[in-house]
Amino acid sequence: MQSTAGLPPSWEVRHSNSKNLPYYFNTSTKESRWEPPSGTDTEALKSYMATHHSSAPIRSPDVSKDGGKIRAAHLLIKHKDSRRPSSWRENEITRTKEEAISTLLGHEARIRSGQASLGDLAMTESDCSSARKKGDLGYFGRGDMQKEFEDAAFAMKPGECTWVFRLREEPLS
Repeated sequence: MQSTAGLPPSWEVRHSNSKNLPYYFNTSTKESRWEPPSGTDTEALKSYMATHHSSAPIRSPDVSKDGGKIRAAHLLIKHKDSRRPSSWRENEITRTKEEAISTLLGHEARIRSGQASLGDLAMTESDCSSARKKGDLGYFGRGDMQKEFEDAAFAMKPGECTWVFRLREEPLS
């Protein structure tokens, strides 16, 4: 029987004090991990995480030039041809690149219209583990992220938003 978090028996969600993030712990084997264990009901987990592990709202603007570092948040949707086609939401991602783009464009429309915030959507829809922190990637410098993402992030002004783009490919028009 699964828990209300959608985790298999003996698994529970705990909170890391050092990283200020939730993680998964098996009370029988004492195994801990950042990614959900096999057999997790991802829909139940998304709901549980949104309810019980919401982080504080991200302050705006979130960009600081201190020490050559900036702060950014994002919402990542992977597809079956992604470098690692799995995430905390799905053990095996089967959506096509076109489906991922369509999903992102739908999220973008909801954000632009004010129906949802990036942080709220990231918590339940992002395939990045930063979803736990409303998509907040924290502070990073040059060379810390994939080049395409980093170039876009460093080109932005404080509080500015860029929209859907692909890594290692031409930006969407």
